[in-house]
Amino acid sequence: MAMTSGGGGGGAMGEINVTPMIDILLVLLIIFMVIVPVTPKGLDALVPQPPKEKQKQLNNDRTIVVQIMYRPGASPAYKINDTDVSYQELLPKLTQIYANRAERVMFVRGDDDINFSYVADVIDIAHEANVDHIGIMTPKIQQGQ
Repeated sequence: MAMTSGGGGGGAMGEINVTPMIDILLVLLIIFMVIVPVTPKGLDALVPQPPKEKQKQLNNDRTIVVQIMYRPGASPAYKINDTDVSYQELLPKLTQIYANRAERVMFVRGDDDINFSYVADVIDIAHEANVDHIGIMTPKIQQGQ
């Protein structure tokens, strides 16, 4: 019993088998989805929490707050806690304060009208003074105290 076809010869077919290409495409898609980070990495911020109990405010020398105050038509004024400091004195003063401290935490408070570049400059100066954690004080946190 011989099988013969009524049509033409059994030559090479001109169709492409796309199944292996789709498999490769799906594997590459999964690889790229795993490689791309899911969550963006931003600036680590430490925000002070309001006290749970209302108690009288004690003068705590451990907490360092650098204030940036807006002055219309002039460069901003700076304070470390309640002491006036010029921009040039910020780095030496902060270096002196944090020279012997184990806890290197600092907070930055800027006026509402201040440009954020001044806040960023203070954060850079604090990093140069070897401050580990820098928190930014917001108006909501300030009202709670």
